[in-house]
Amino acid sequence: MEVIAGVMYHAVGASSAALCYTPQKKALGWSWQTYWLAQAAVCWLLLPVIVAWLTIPQLGEVLREAPTAVMGSTFLLGMAYGVGGTAFGMAIRYVGFSLTYAISVGISCVLGTLIPPLVRGELGSVFDKTGAGWVMTGIALGALGIAVCGVAGRSKEKDLERNDAVNSSFSLRKGLPLCLLAGVLSAVYGFSLDQGKPIADIAARYGAGSFQGNVVYIFSNSGAFVTTLLYCLYLHKKQGTFGEYSRVPAGEKATGLPLNFAMAALTGLLWYGQFFFYGLGHVRMGNYKFSSWAIHMIMLVLFSTVAGILLREWSTSSKATKLKLGLALAVLTIAVIVLTYGNYLGGEAGTH
Repeated sequence: MEVIAGVMYHAVGASSAALCYTPQKKALGWSWQTYWLAQAAVCWLLLPVIVAWLTIPQLGEVLREAPTAVMGSTFLLGMAYGVGGTAFGMAIRYVGFSLTYAISVGISCVLGTLIPPLVRGELGSVFDKTGAGWVMTGIALGALGIAVCGVAGRSKEKDLERNDAVNSSFSLRKGLPLCLLAGVLSAVYGFSLDQGKPIADIAARYGAGSFQGNVVYIFSNSGAFVTTLLYCLYLHKKQGTFGEYSRVPAGEKATGLPLNFAMAALTGLLWYGQFFFYGLGHVRMGNYKFSSWAIHMIMLVLFSTVAGILLREWSTSSKATKLKLGLALAVLTIAVIVLTYGNYLGGEAGTH
């Protein structure tokens, strides 16, 4: 049952991730960099420290014992992810939620799942364990389902062109390279979390239990914040937008500024929430902990696609496009079931 509980925690985290950028639609009068830096300060700077302080017993002692090299590598990999996170946010502007998630997360699903055990030299031994075939099949199905989402997204773009209803900001030429960059560097974030495991192990010795992964986010997320801060400050200086943090957006009521900050904080809270629950799920995945990243990413695409449907991103699409989207949702759902069953078999074998 631990594996089932782990998958449920991953589902909560993935749904949080799928919804985390929707509040941005309610923020008015702010440039992209103003909103992005405001939400990044919440999810990549404030919450990792606050939540670790609340959930990790004797946090100071844990940090004093943490290996310097591990803290450094986790932070640097987090910095690389910060570039990818920024690219992800920019891609949404050009190709929408569904297509950004499909391409970026598809790449991240495969690379972020297989690279950590490959680097540790453990990937070969994985295939010898009970349920391994189901787990690898689930990963392959997930990648296939995500790819079909991408095909559906491309079909949607053609529908928009055919109906002469293309949003002026929709551009696959601009969005695709950003999606590819975001996908590769998102996988780096998964690797960053894996590199931080020795710190989590120390936290577990001090009684952190299921919350042990929260200490790793202090380094992974702060690294992401640094690169995001540098880029946003560059844009602020270039475009003269730094004053947006303190003035009411043009044409808006006095409540516009607090509302923008509230939406940015909500985005940050939802983004951080995905990995808070990811950590709770990861520790329950038994013999196949490395598959946590695949489960999380597949569910993320599944739920973000549903969110895109609810936001009417597919309302003008043709019947053929909607059929492709339905096929993608079906394959993604089967992938989650197969991965869950494979993890269940691995967990049962470990108890005998």
